[in-house]
Amino acid sequence: MKLGIVFPQADIGTDPAVIRAFARSVEDAGFDYLLAYDHITGVHADRFAGATIPGFAGPPYVHDSPFHEPLVLFSHLAGVTTRLEFVTSVLVLPQRSTPLVAKQAAEVDLLSGGRLRLAVGVGWNFAEYDSLNADFATRNRCLEEQIVVLRRLWTEPLVTFKGRWHTLDRIAITPRPARPLPIWIGGGTSEHVLRRVARLADGWMPLLQSTEDPDKAMARLRALPVEEARDPATFGLDARIRATGGPADWIAAARRWQALGATHLCLSAGRGIPAPQQLETAIRMKQALAGVL
Repeated sequence: MKLGIVFPQADIGTDPAVIRAFARSVEDAGFDYLLAYDHITGVHADRFAGATIPGFAGPPYVHDSPFHEPLVLFSHLAGVTTRLEFVTSVLVLPQRSTPLVAKQAAEVDLLSGGRLRLAVGVGWNFAEYDSLNADFATRNRCLEEQIVVLRRLWTEPLVTFKGRWHTLDRIAITPRPARPLPIWIGGGTSEHVLRRVARLADGWMPLLQSTEDPDKAMARLRALPVEEARDPATFGLDARIRATGGPADWIAAARRWQALGATHLCLSAGRGIPAPQQLETAIRMKQALAGVL
């Protein structure tokens, strides 16, 4: 099982030397991957007055929450690391131009030596969608079409495609990546999300609310690929363990996900504390799990 750590978007600041040092320290500590959240624009909290945000009491990020753009960030950090994998969680794909994402992701993967894993999703921030002139209401269906288009742009010398959101007439990106990039889907346990994972994804990144049952979801996810004529053994599972409680809690969470077939565990050390302290906490978590995984 591979172990990752969450990049402290809101707490690391903007000093490039500090950001580079963090990535090198993550690699030196033996982590397999670095995972970064995604928001393009920030929105004032007043925009969410009266709105329900699934999984949150209020907006978790607003206009003054700093976010480094993941693909640009990863292209920079690839130059100061040698083996660390870079993972988006999740790139909010329907907010973006699909050919542009295909081009950017291919370039990061090429320049990093094949170290990008693209996890995509639909996000929750309707106001951010508005600011980007993207349609929040159709984001689920748009995402599915985008995944098809991404894979074709990465693997075919010329692409002709006609869909609801894309019209491509003999279009290419050059250079293409040296491999078909892995696309994982992040989201909850609803039937439409699990069906989308089974039909389109290389893996699932559970982003769960407290009321959602991962055991039930995994049982359903194992059955769905059979309906889609896919082998469930080929799916990855990247779960999150948060630094609440202590070592006994971390070990119990890891064992639960291990029993469910997790291939990856990402350690989240919390928010609102300095980035070096978050790394120290994640290292302690990693050490506690060493005898379990």
